[in-house]
Amino acid sequence: MAPATVTAAAPSAPAAVWAAGTRAYFVITAPNDTAGAKSAIATNGGSVFASYDAIGVIVAHSTSASFAATMRGVSGVQQVGATRTSDVPADAYNPAIPASPAQSTTTLTETNRWDMTQIKADQAWAVTTGSSSVVVGVLDTGVDDAHQDLAPNFDATDSVSCAYGKADTRTGAWRPVGDHGTHVAGTIAAAKNGKGVVGVAPGVKIAAVRVAEPSTSLFFAENTVCGFMWSGDHGFKITNNSYFTDPWQFNCPDDVDQAAIIEGVKRATAYAEGKGVLNVAAAGNSNVNLANKTSDTSSPNDSTAVNRTITNACIDIPTELPGVVTVAAMGNGNVKASYSNFGNGVIDVAAPGGDGSSGVYSTIPGGKYGTMNGTSMASPHVAGVAALLASQNPTDTPAQLRAKLSTQANDVACPSDTRCTGTTANNAFFGEGQVDALKAVGVVVPPGKYFENLADVAINDNSTSESSLVVSGVTGNAPTTLKVGVNIVHTYRGDLVISLVAPDGSVYLLEDFPNNDSTANVNKTYTVNASSEVANGTWKLRVQDVASQDTGKIDAWNLTF
Repeated sequence: MAPATVTAAAPSAPAAVWAAGTRAYFVITAPNDTAGAKSAIATNGGSVFASYDAIGVIVAHSTSASFAATMRGVSGVQQVGATRTSDVPADAYNPAIPASPAQSTTTLTETNRWDMTQIKADQAWAVTTGSSSVVVGVLDTGVDDAHQDLAPNFDATDSVSCAYGKADTRTGAWRPVGDHGTHVAGTIAAAKNGKGVVGVAPGVKIAAVRVAEPSTSLFFAENTVCGFMWSGDHGFKITNNSYFTDPWQFNCPDDVDQAAIIEGVKRATAYAEGKGVLNVAAAGNSNVNLANKTSDTSSPNDSTAVNRTITNACIDIPTELPGVVTVAAMGNGNVKASYSNFGNGVIDVAAPGGDGSSGVYSTIPGGKYGTMNGTSMASPHVAGVAALLASQNPTDTPAQLRAKLSTQANDVACPSDTRCTGTTANNAFFGEGQVDALKAVGVVVPPGKYFENLADVAINDNSTSESSLVVSGVTGNAPTTLKVGVNIVHTYRGDLVISLVAPDGSVYLLEDFPNNDSTANVNKTYTVNASSEVANGTWKLRVQDVASQDTGKIDAWNLTF
């Protein structure tokens, strides 16, 4: 789609020649009142690298140590702050276009994955895969547009590099400088084409906005501002932000530099939302209570980190900015991922991010696939569900989409962990709950028709284990399409034979895995014609372990009538 406006020129004509010791600054004025500040920048030892006049944010470069202090005294200038504690690389003035990764052709076919089953995306695809008119901006390390699972849905026209804070529209500038962005893109919208994996919303479009810089893979504030402005001007419906704005894990308003970073990025996210963009962001991977911050030991990460005491006034951006959907990570099952940040009143929703051996499997550059864990992996699940919502409700505003994300999420109660405060409906670990793609596409399971058992049952060597589920309040017989959701943790599923046992003792074989299937775990939904069975009664999931050495557990299972 064509952009509404152009926010910054491509770096073909740099404002100044790079010099050693060049630092970057935000110079902030009232919106659409930047002319005076630009003149002052030039007369006080600086140059304008990029300007976002609509929000009053100028990216200035200078080698002068007194530049910020001097500019703070200029009439009309509201804030000035350094955006990094390291020098701007020379590459900023003549950026190299990342090479296109050599592609491998996969022999992998699409299979059910635990993360997609857990949010019922595999069931949602039968209803809709999303609309090609919905564009999701992946603000990240870049995306491999030639990847066999991403190329069908890739939007090159609206892709860009925002590294260094200026839009670089040259072909290929969006290409990856790491695996992260391509992995995220696959979770959102890998094509349903029989190859590799399927994204949550495989019918929507992906645009790459490379925010990370090539030598460090850091996401500095000027880069994120550029990314949000580009997203707003190019008609994106959703953005995914699986990062925090470097170099500060938390930006504190009592520091003049960090205060300017907060203001600049906040204005950019608000601008994007005002243009119709819902911004989704990862909560972070430090297992920190975002509602009770006390310290930061990892910032700044572009020079020498210091140990500093902080308060809740210090925020992770963009995830804690107004209007941004903050996403916590879950492991395999209804559990908090061990690393996921949390916080009552901070976390909006949760989604699978992987944990330990149960990682999220997705696309990586070069036509390849790989597994990663993190809230970075949880956020694109939510962005994908939001894209399905936007596909079903094309006139919805970001606020309406945000509300629907909360409404369709399934409540997840706190475990026995004193850090998890709040209620089952909204708590510190999971917010409003885990997103549900099936609900997002308009399929609501009628009350009393869905039954689940979350109690663990051990699976021992050469033994049979059963987990019971009492069904009541269902009229007549079970349907011809009884859905059996199975979540088993096991180190070698080739040992397993899985069956459903009806209340009258009838046995329905769900799967007898080949003996040489060395894959770990089972996360699948099976369809059973159980129309000859009375629905009400005690159903059982039976798991037989027919070999030695490997063990596991029935983690959870469910029935949908």
